Amino acid sequence: MRIQFKGCIFLLVAASAVAASATLGFAQNNPRSRDLGIPFDGTPGRLNAITDVAGVEVGSTTLIAGEGALKVGVGPVRTGVTVVLPRGKTGTEPVYAAWFSLNGNGEMTGTTWVDEGGFLEGPVGITNTHSVGTVRDSFIAWGLRHGASKQAWSLPVVAETFDGFLNDINGFHVRPEHVFSALDGAHDGPVAEGNTGGGTGMVCYGFKGGTGTASRVLSKELGGYTVGVLVQCNCGRRPQLTIAGVPVGKELPDGIPYAMAQPSPLPPGDEVLGDVGSIIIVVATDAPLLPHQLKRLAHRATLGLARTGSTSGNGSGDIFLAFSTANAGADKVPGPNPVLTASNERISPLFTATVEATGEAIINAMVGAETMTGADGHTVNALPHDKLQQVLKKYGR
Repeated sequence: MRIQFKGCIFLLVAASAVAASATLGFAQNNPRSRDLGIPFDGTPGRLNAITDVAGVEVGSTTLIAGEGALKVGVGPVRTGVTVVLPRGKTGTEPVYAAWFSLNGNGEMTGTTWVDEGGFLEGPVGITNTHSVGTVRDSFIAWGLRHGASKQAWSLPVVAETFDGFLNDINGFHVRPEHVFSALDGAHDGPVAEGNTGGGTGMVCYGFKGGTGTASRVLSKELGGYTVGVLVQCNCGRRPQLTIAGVPVGKELPDGIPYAMAQPSPLPPGDEVLGDVGSIIIVVATDAPLLPHQLKRLAHRATLGLARTGSTSGNGSGDIFLAFSTANAGADKVPGPNPVLTASNERISPLFTATVEATGEAIINAMVGAETMTGADGHTVNALPHDKLQQVLKKYGR
């Protein structure tokens, strides 16, 4: 059964009626952080999403099937893939880009060439840890099919976070047809959040995590540029969670899942031994920035993550990519090609916008997610909206 909504394709393979109902309810009805009254700094774009950057399209395929005991190759399945296309499905020109690894216990393919050449040449994919190869190869096949590649070789950018607590990650359930569906279904407009796409089976700060997005628009005096962020959040531990400066995680300590096998009993005061989660952050802007400036933007995603409480532990793959949709034609052969660049003396507002949008995108992912039960009956509770509002009120936020 295939259901398409707002650029997201949900494949409910042998899923129960309960799973189908939950997925549809998530996609259509869940509020966002601002709907709950959470205060954020800065001015969001019309959609408060990465697609506020003109030309950017997002698509995803969500895979939800089965329940009960884990049977490798069968399920339960709680996974998917998310794609970001900087110039949309029909755009073939690369964009200036740069990446940054805050903690490298993760994977983002193709980044050595991004670093060397300064361009992102195609879509960005985000999936689970053991599906990176499938998504990467599928990107190449899709590009050949659509004539998107201008050269005889391709080095796609695909990143991952680990969903093995809820998903049959060793079952390799993300297949080429799922990647093709995400790419073909990508478009501008609203972006579904929470249990969707590559974020379907993710856990964030001990609550259900997943996909989130946000944006900021600068005033005309500051250039009028837009910065959009999309995250796949699977990071952090409950006591770290901070929202609008409030220690929410410490106020809501109950029902914490354990994403990896831990000694029993746990040492007193220890929730888990180390951080085993990850986060992928994609930053898009229409500001004319060169690769070295985009590297600086990618660095600032770190500060947005830190605002939500993460310390980027040893087991966390925290990898960020930034790109600019400006300077179309910068790769024309033989060149030289004229390009524009924002002055370093005027770049600070873009840093601020990146920090603000990153922090809000992470919280949007958690607010948009729903409680999920997956492999071996593991359950991860959603961030309770009513209790969150009570805690924020307690602290005058």
